[in-house]
Amino acid sequence: MVNASCSQNAITPELLEFGRWFFAQSCDFVLGVQNLSDLPVADLPEIAFAGRSNVGKSSLINALTNRLDLARTSKTPGRTQQLNFFSLINRLYLVDMPGYGYASASKTQISAWNSLLRTYLQGRPSLKRVYLLIDARHGLKPSDIDIMKLLDVCATSYQIVLTKVDKITPEDCQHLIQDIEGALQQHPAAYPYVLATSTVKSQGIDVLRAVIAQWVEPEQ
Repeated sequence: MVNASCSQNAITPELLEFGRWFFAQSCDFVLGVQNLSDLPVADLPEIAFAGRSNVGKSSLINALTNRLDLARTSKTPGRTQQLNFFSLINRLYLVDMPGYGYASASKTQISAWNSLLRTYLQGRPSLKRVYLLIDARHGLKPSDIDIMKLLDVCATSYQIVLTKVDKITPEDCQHLIQDIEGALQQHPAAYPYVLATSTVKSQGIDVLRAVIAQWVEPEQ
């Protein structure tokens, strides 16, 4: 496996090209999981996307894979109510996790989602990293902090990815990154660098592809 612990500054042109090539390959929906007994065999590395409802998870997955509707987007927050598994040429699973922080979801739904997420995060050895998406317009919210604490308790490696950075100024984006990276020092499972993306401007998509591609096992 390629070293998956380097910073954004260490992304090489070769890794950028591999990320571009890898995410241009076939990517298919495998299954949606509402019960842990339905999880696929843990024979591939997995990376998961988490974030508040309406943070842009589906749009980001579509942008990464150059698809228009691989992951369904909706104007109704909270649509993703299961763990959705996508296979990239049978070498990596992308996992779209249920959105959190949607007030209109019932307490029963929220409890079920939280139970599914906690058990998945604690007991999935093939899960290499969670990419925690944060809306750049709003920064860290209390529900984000709650998920970060859960990831810390589960000892699940995670990295913050800002979305919708085209909606704020470059100066505000830089200040936000500095503030979040400072806060991450209090979270032992957090990767210390923040990535910034915009699906509208295609900003940071190539870097995120390269970062994720580091988890791909070499072909035998």
